[in-house]
Amino acid sequence: MAGKIKTIAVLTSGGDAPGMNAAIRAVVRTALARGLKVKGIKKGYAGLLNEEIIDMQAKDVSDIIQRGGTILGTARCLEFKQPEVQARGAEICRKHGIDGIVVIGGDGSYRGAQALSRNGINTIGLPGTIDLDISCTDYTIGFDTAVNTAMEAIDKVKDTSSSHERCSIIEVMGRGAGYIALWCGIANGAEDILIPEKYDFNEQNIINNIIDNRKKGKTHHIIINAEGVGHSQSMAKRIEAATGIETRATILGYMQRGGNPTATDRYYASIMGAKAVDILIEGKTNRVVGHQHGEFVDIDIEEALNMNKAIDDYEFEVSKLLSV
Repeated sequence: MAGKIKTIAVLTSGGDAPGMNAAIRAVVRTALARGLKVKGIKKGYAGLLNEEIIDMQAKDVSDIIQRGGTILGTARCLEFKQPEVQARGAEICRKHGIDGIVVIGGDGSYRGAQALSRNGINTIGLPGTIDLDISCTDYTIGFDTAVNTAMEAIDKVKDTSSSHERCSIIEVMGRGAGYIALWCGIANGAEDILIPEKYDFNEQNIINNIIDNRKKGKTHHIIINAEGVGHSQSMAKRIEAATGIETRATILGYMQRGGNPTATDRYYASIMGAKAVDILIEGKTNRVVGHQHGEFVDIDIEEALNMNKAIDDYEFEVSKLLSV
């Protein structure tokens, strides 16, 4: 079977996530160990179209497993949504002798991988996103690091919020998914958690909760706000005006994408990277590597894209119970 695939490439696409370098390292070293040639594509699909393609050896991925970001660089490439551009991308792969590609990214990256597969390039996707919003997997590369980074920052804000008897709104990333906010809300003991999947935009409920807690003797109030709800600065002004309690907003922003990946992200990314190479060697294409019920699996990209992933109702209910 190894004779069918002689050269593979790896690229990272979309938003960067801690652990991407661990995945790149695993792809490169597993492929070399299986007797394949490996190429790196810089800057995602944009780099593919610009033929920013390099040969990679084992030494090229030395001392990167502990680094955040991606050594290959990443970019968003709206142009790659066009069928004629996708076909050109496949032709560039053939020009460089690339038989298969491992794409590390999120849903948008998978659509590009799917297009390359339709154009004759064997393609496997790895779930690289801090948002945990890929439906076919219980784990995505970068989430564990991002949520721990946010948790540590929130702990620090909570200390000063308590000292000054303030209300603090802390905005975490998650434009369409509230997993970081939910996990941090529970892990940091927040009084309110606002996520796009569940928020009803009724600020009066939050205001009432703050006032009730102050009457009970609570000297601070922490609100974890997902990026998809947003408007933290203006929300803080309205809450302060309504309660008379000093209220500050802190937006954590892109710090959540950076930093040294946790052991969990390094480990899972490494196994997923190796599995991507092995299923390419098996002759599979148009697949996504995922982690389900404690096992590493591969799923058809179309099936992965059509799945819906929602916040677990029980977990959200528990977050409310624990905040009382």
